[in-house]
Amino acid sequence: MNRWNERYAGADFLFGTAPNAFLRAERDRLPARGSALALADGEGRNGVWLAEQGLDVLAVDASEAGLAKSRRLAAERGVSLTWELADLARWDFGHERFDVIAAIFFQFADPALRARIFEGIRAALKSGGVLLLEGYRPEQLEYRTGGPSELAHLYTEPMLREAFADLRIEHLASYDTELDEGAGHRGMSALIDLVARKPG
Repeated sequence: MNRWNERYAGADFLFGTAPNAFLRAERDRLPARGSALALADGEGRNGVWLAEQGLDVLAVDASEAGLAKSRRLAAERGVSLTWELADLARWDFGHERFDVIAAIFFQFADPALRARIFEGIRAALKSGGVLLLEGYRPEQLEYRTGGPSELAHLYTEPMLREAFADLRIEHLASYDTELDEGAGHRGMSALIDLVARKPG
């Protein structure tokens, strides 16, 4: 993941240090305590915020530079996380490990890898655990304010309903809004949000 090491190499945080707005808005769905996976967590803004909510967080990313910044941010905020450098194409998600999985803008995955990651998410959630996922819709290609340039990497409501059909979908919404998440996500954006819970 040399590309991500290069993107995270600067002193500034590419996507800022504040948590993702959707994740923050879903705070009431988080358990008071438990385990959380911050998937492809980059420089740590979301994993650190989850730790601030009292969760035991595993932040996984393929970029050494990103994880180094995540450690720095955690130290500044006075929280502790566990970090793991991993390629999600080969990473073992495990079985019923997490009460919360935050999957925010990990749209580097082609359809085959995305299917593997989604399968891993479903397996890794504990019974009653919640998935909080946000990504870009195909309309994002017109805005060009962040995200991938490949249509196949973007999400639609039918795709997410099918992928997580065995979970209880509590919220699924498509909308356009202004993002201001560092230099990486800034401007009008075509988003899709999913909250899904594993029955149990």
